[in-house]
Amino acid sequence: MVDTTPLTRAVEHFADRLRAAPQSRLQRGAAAEALGLARELARRAQVLEGVEPREMPDAGMFAAADQITVAGNDLAVVAPGDAEVDEAVTLVEEAQKRAGV
Repeated sequence: MVDTTPLTRAVEHFADRLRAAPQSRLQRGAAAEALGLARELARRAQVLEGVEPREMPDAGMFAAADQITVAGNDLAVVAPGDAEVDEAVTLVEEAQKRAGV
């Protein structure tokens, strides 16, 4: 069984930081960065599930934290190995740095 705890923790940490961020920070790119991450995590999960990837819609800057949480948890459920988890954690950490939260 794959330990996906590092991925779910990284996603929750980023989501918590987004929820605590001021609106101005979200508008300056943090929300867009989070949406890009959510779309990539969702795409990876869908590929692993064997379905045609669909792009996650933009639900607005205040939904970005929820979107990365959902996409990250979806990926955690289907991740076949530690390598996929480690790669996803790196994506989350890099996106959080770029978002500045």
